[in-house]
Amino acid sequence: MVRTEKEMYDMLLQIAREDERIKAVYMNGSRTNKNVPKDIFQDYDIVYVVTDTKPFVDDKGWINRFGDIWFMQYPDEDPDYPSDKENFYGWLMQFRDGNRIDLHVESITHAKKHITDDKLCKILIDKDGILPDIPEATDKDYFIKRPSKEQFLCTCTEFWWCLNNVAKGLWREELLYVNDMINFCVRKELEKVISWQIGIKTDFAVSVGKSSKYIYKWIPEEDYKEYLSTYSCGTVDECWKSVFKMVNMFANVARDVAEGLGYHYNCEEEKNCIDFLKIVHELPKNADEIC
Repeated sequence: MVRTEKEMYDMLLQIAREDERIKAVYMNGSRTNKNVPKDIFQDYDIVYVVTDTKPFVDDKGWINRFGDIWFMQYPDEDPDYPSDKENFYGWLMQFRDGNRIDLHVESITHAKKHITDDKLCKILIDKDGILPDIPEATDKDYFIKRPSKEQFLCTCTEFWWCLNNVAKGLWREELLYVNDMINFCVRKELEKVISWQIGIKTDFAVSVGKSSKYIYKWIPEEDYKEYLSTYSCGTVDECWKSVFKMVNMFANVARDVAEGLGYHYNCEEEKNCIDFLKIVHELPKNADEIC
């Protein structure tokens, strides 16, 4: 049977109260953000501030008190993950009742220094008053930031330039490379200009969330559907269709952003890149020159 939110908080705080090594508890993440809709998949992002992290790290069984763990991850045990076990160590736990806890133990010294790094933070217990006073949790740090003229121009250049790599990858039919370039380079620049367009409309007072997952709230439904359709890249033809959709969307949005911010938009850069894309799109497989 699934544990309710109240039962989860009661359990998390009871464990802390009964363990004298745990001096304080604070929470961050989506549950502290009033602008995030509540749903059944929200994690409990909990930090126990402790006198010494080592006993908790060494005792692999102590986390069983939180419930029946279905599967989990020890991120700090990954050799490629930046880890500081003496100050901060975590367990990511998915329970069989559907709840999930992302739990960390943190040294007192580290907590005092870093608790204000994330403004989405709420202190739940402070037994001895060791933590500094912090303001009410807010997602202000995640609001869309107004770009400088240089940031805007560099984003535009990055978008148009990286399409060069997409085009040659499609001509070579290297779909894995193409999808990487589209999703990790080109798409990220498109997301930026869309977020800036939203920022202009909202006076840069909202967040679009991780991976721009909330852009649907502020752009027309038909535009959002068009954007989602650019994810279809399983064949060369599908990729080309997605690329030209992204090109059209970027051109329109970037021009709108430039006008809204009073910045110059390089129309020649756009035209030259699109001309190149069209040439490569029609280029025969046996071609021995591009132009």
